[in-house]
Amino acid sequence: MKTLSILLKTSLSLSSTPPSLLHCRFISSLPLSHPIYTIWAANTNLGKTLISAGIASSVLESQNPSQFHYIKPVQTGFPSDSDSLFVFNRVCDLFLRRRAEFSLVASNHVVKVSDAAAKEVNGDYEERKVGGVMGFGEKRLICRTLCAWNEAVSPHLAVEREGGGVEDEELLEMVEKCLWMGVEGEEKSECWSLIETAGGVASPGPSGTLQCDLYRPFRIPAVLVGDGRLGGISGTISAYETLKLRGYDVVAVVLENHGLANDGSLLSYLQNSLPVLVLPPVPQDLSDDLMEWFDESHDVFASLKQIMLSAFSERVKRLHDLQKKAGDILWWPFTQHQFVPKEKVTVIDSRCGENFAVHKADNGDVMTQQFDACASWWTQGPSASLQIELARDMGYAAARYGHVMFPENVYEPALECAELLLEGVGKGWASRTFFSDNGSTATEVALKMAFRKFLHDNEAIVDISDQNAEKSIEFRVLALKGSYHGDTLGAMEAQAPSSFTGFLQQPWYIGRGLFVDPPTLYMQCGKWNIQLPDELSEGHQQEDLIFESRDELFSKNRDTSDVSKSYASYVSKQLSAFSRSEQNKWIAALIIEPVIHGAGGMYMIDPLFQRILVRECQRRKIPVIFDEVFTGFWRLGVESAAELLHCTPDIACYAKLLTGGIIPLAVTLATEAVFDTFMSDSKLKALLHGHSYSAHAMGCTAAAKSIKNYKDEKKNPNLTPDGRALKEIWDAELVNKISMHPQIKRLMVLGTVFAVELQTNGSNAGYASTIATSILQKLREDGIYARPLGNVIYLMCGPYSSPTTCSQLLVKLYHRIDEFHKSNSSSGL
Repeated sequence: MKTLSILLKTSLSLSSTPPSLLHCRFISSLPLSHPIYTIWAANTNLGKTLISAGIASSVLESQNPSQFHYIKPVQTGFPSDSDSLFVFNRVCDLFLRRRAEFSLVASNHVVKVSDAAAKEVNGDYEERKVGGVMGFGEKRLICRTLCAWNEAVSPHLAVEREGGGVEDEELLEMVEKCLWMGVEGEEKSECWSLIETAGGVASPGPSGTLQCDLYRPFRIPAVLVGDGRLGGISGTISAYETLKLRGYDVVAVVLENHGLANDGSLLSYLQNSLPVLVLPPVPQDLSDDLMEWFDESHDVFASLKQIMLSAFSERVKRLHDLQKKAGDILWWPFTQHQFVPKEKVTVIDSRCGENFAVHKADNGDVMTQQFDACASWWTQGPSASLQIELARDMGYAAARYGHVMFPENVYEPALECAELLLEGVGKGWASRTFFSDNGSTATEVALKMAFRKFLHDNEAIVDISDQNAEKSIEFRVLALKGSYHGDTLGAMEAQAPSSFTGFLQQPWYIGRGLFVDPPTLYMQCGKWNIQLPDELSEGHQQEDLIFESRDELFSKNRDTSDVSKSYASYVSKQLSAFSRSEQNKWIAALIIEPVIHGAGGMYMIDPLFQRILVRECQRRKIPVIFDEVFTGFWRLGVESAAELLHCTPDIACYAKLLTGGIIPLAVTLATEAVFDTFMSDSKLKALLHGHSYSAHAMGCTAAAKSIKNYKDEKKNPNLTPDGRALKEIWDAELVNKISMHPQIKRLMVLGTVFAVELQTNGSNAGYASTIATSILQKLREDGIYARPLGNVIYLMCGPYSSPTTCSQLLVKLYHRIDEFHKSNSSSGL
């Protein structure tokens, strides 16, 4: 493809990532200082370019603005068919015809064309100056065709036949540069920009990506050109729904009058919530270059211009109001409001794949994209394409089912979801699926299941034959210090004392468990280390606790090591000591977060220790619960963290990534043996737990779609050839470099999670620490949205995240940590 104009240069490094995934990594920023709109159409040949020319003329004839930018990213049939040239000529002609008070300097640029089209191009730049009879100043019209092909076919076919392919990311960067051109130094009202798409809403772009998906990272407000012909009502509604499904704001529908009153039906369908404007019929005789038609349409375009201007002003006002009102009305979780002044509130306009679109009002209104390094609090998994698929399938489920009650009933989404769970994370051990609404509730359900199973298996020693006996018996859990199992009261009882369980947070908290201090793993100075609790610290050689690679730590060969024997003795002594000291108190369940303690500070627990703990509890007939709310569904690089422990539970909890992070849903899986303990002739022995939205169809549909997509090798490029794990997405050299930095106390990396704990002085450590605040603020300036866990900074990606993206995150993190360290060192802190 030949670059004809030097006015717009791009220098991109494109990867081999499929187009459908490539564009969602594109980090852009768009000005909100002036109106920017995209012109879409229900089909081809409906007059998008006529509408563009009419809007441009109406805008430039008014007092403000002084500039109008028309952008045609993709053009086929070129140069005989050139929409930018049409707009250029018609607006100039209208200025002459109407004897405008202002002069107009108009230019038409062509940036890139295929070799076939280049043979017929006479020039890449044209300029005219017209009007100005009253000498009231000068207006500018800048028209650009960014990529053009000769044959008048769909862009993806033109690329196949003529070459000159353009990847989505490159095209988006070209559009973004155009949108910023001429804005610098202009007043708010001095510019308009209009992007005209090619063909219909869902017509493919050059790479084959549908245009409604291609331009989705920008989410620019839309004007939809409808179809006034026979059959046009259906096509217009379909186009409108396609845009709404992807999160676009449509401000108006415009269509040509074909005498069929299609506008009335459209207004009825839209319930008068959206303006529908009707243009007069376009004449077949084009001898006057449509000048009379444009004159006849003048008032319609004036109305459309006002609608677009009002919608723009209202949008900007809403974005500003969000930031102003949020702190006065909302109550955020896990947030000290006193630390969040209004100007620090992040206003999120939308999400596309892994990126937030964030409104920035600091230096003029800008919409910028930030990588969501919190994975929206550990729930997010979808690529941009899966996000659209989930929205579509959930819409289908809502339309088909609405909501239906679950007890004693079955419907396809619930059954399919349950089957996929049992064939996936529950394969080989689970046979039953219990649905709930969130991870904490799933934990509560799991505890009830475990206690019943313990009671059933130990009825010979646990006597509940009368009510007095029931009152004297207490069931406790065995759990690890630093673990976190949810915010509900029962779940909090199953975790050790922490910042979350103090009297000010939970006055009812007792802590119904034996809480064991586990050995943890961390990387420092390029080596992996085992940090033993005090009770285990004696008798081990230093070389037994240092490893060259993380893989060594997950090897089953460690089962015969001296450390393994030490762990087994430690666990046995802890359980035996509890049994001797506590009368009528029983360890009735083991609950663990496999491998990683998330909310507790992103600590990696030695998998060997957890494996020994599980086996010892199962030997003692203590039911085992895996809390995989955080760790499940590829978060740690495998579908279930049980694969890393090389052992299975009796009960397991899942949520977060279960639905792709798009809607709440949780499940508790159990063995048939656990289920059987609830079978009885009495309803009072059933599991009396549930909520109104159990197994809701939208959530089950999203879960089924997500589970299948995560392990589809055609959609997830990170899967290993055998489909059982994710490839390493964090660059080993960068990880090693960060681990050697003097500001880093420990580093943890596994699957989609990377975390570092910062060195601190004095008491500025733990969950209440604010030491990471300045670093995170700098990261947000770098386009990375992150939140701390005290003095722990973590970056979380999704199963589809590219290694390139992850490397960019690590580079920016290292830079900001190094900058922080040098600043503190120079100030003597």
